[in-house]
Amino acid sequence: MSEDLHEELIERLAARGDGVTAGGRHVAMAAPGDYVLDDGSLRHGPHHVDPVCQHYGVCGGCQLQHVDDVALANFVMERVVNAAKGQKLEPEHVTPVHLSPSGARRRASLHGQRVGGIALGFREAHAHTIVDQKQCPVLAPELEAIVDPLRRMLQRREGKLAVDIDLTLTEQGVDVGIKGFKVEGLAETEAALDFAREHKLARLSLDQGYGPEALWEPEPVTVSLSGVSVPLPPGAFLQATVDGEQALTAAVTRWLKGAGAVVDLFSGLGTFAFALAKQGSKVLAVEAERAAHLACKAGAAGTQLPVLSMHRDLFRNPLLADELNRFPAVVLDPPRAGAKEQVGRIAGSTVQRVAYISCNPSSWARDAVTLIEGGYRLVELRPVGQFRWSSHVELASLFIKG
Repeated sequence: MSEDLHEELIERLAARGDGVTAGGRHVAMAAPGDYVLDDGSLRHGPHHVDPVCQHYGVCGGCQLQHVDDVALANFVMERVVNAAKGQKLEPEHVTPVHLSPSGARRRASLHGQRVGGIALGFREAHAHTIVDQKQCPVLAPELEAIVDPLRRMLQRREGKLAVDIDLTLTEQGVDVGIKGFKVEGLAETEAALDFAREHKLARLSLDQGYGPEALWEPEPVTVSLSGVSVPLPPGAFLQATVDGEQALTAAVTRWLKGAGAVVDLFSGLGTFAFALAKQGSKVLAVEAERAAHLACKAGAAGTQLPVLSMHRDLFRNPLLADELNRFPAVVLDPPRAGAKEQVGRIAGSTVQRVAYISCNPSSWARDAVTLIEGGYRLVELRPVGQFRWSSHVELASLFIKG
């Protein structure tokens, strides 16, 4: 606390981005080093900056535009390290935080609704109301540029309207998937095709209640994973930024270098499988989602890389210890819930090195305890903040047996 007893110092950021005083008071839009006054106003400190977006404070997409990169990196670090400490985990080495720059997001999910005019953007924080997005400094410029044309296209439709829109930047351009947007008759179909053609979309997919169907796709849509062009199914998971993906794959390839064979669990499109195969490992890529599995398989078929794809639900049917024992190394990148059953099998195996990627420090820490109990050491922990200005953080970790 400062010498003025009517001020409280903001010492840190809470998990959702609020500033927190030594007494535990939570203050919205406060940065570490700020002082909160009796009336609730703030006296800004050295880590407080002006937000770069006009929607900040209303839009729920960002929680931390009011802090500088030092405070942002500290926030990411503390989220990851505190999750480890909460489970009494002691990493032997913690690397500096990787922060993605602004304008780097290559995928986003927006919502559109007719409320007088068309509101198109992210939802407000803690609400269902849609912020009519006029700018978004986190999005790649190609994605930001398509938002206003989409708004105008939706505006031309009559009647009620409520849609969800997925945007992804691919090798061929912007992939647009719209759910809840029905096209009936020749005129509406031609209008949608004209829109896709005019804006040089890579693909326009519509989900009219039966799953996404490509209405426009001049050539097969692909994404580059470690230089391998891999088919991109509509709605498939993809790391949010290219630089974030590169930070994660760089960690995994360094940690598992020299492993003759690696099993990639929850492999998705092959983000880690192709990177590992390029440095000489034979990779078994195991994935439950059928479209992603087939995309990875197709990507491997177009190369000479030793990547073998397996379709298997690792939640219901995890690889057993006897199967895992054939591999000196494992990489896994499970959903937010973690991989309790699969990690239990890994803990009981003879696998020497485990690279665990996670988008949820809490579930990762619980799984990490199982690995430690199975005789592994937490050798390295790497925090990654690729969702810039968001409270969402990721990490990469290396466990070694013995």
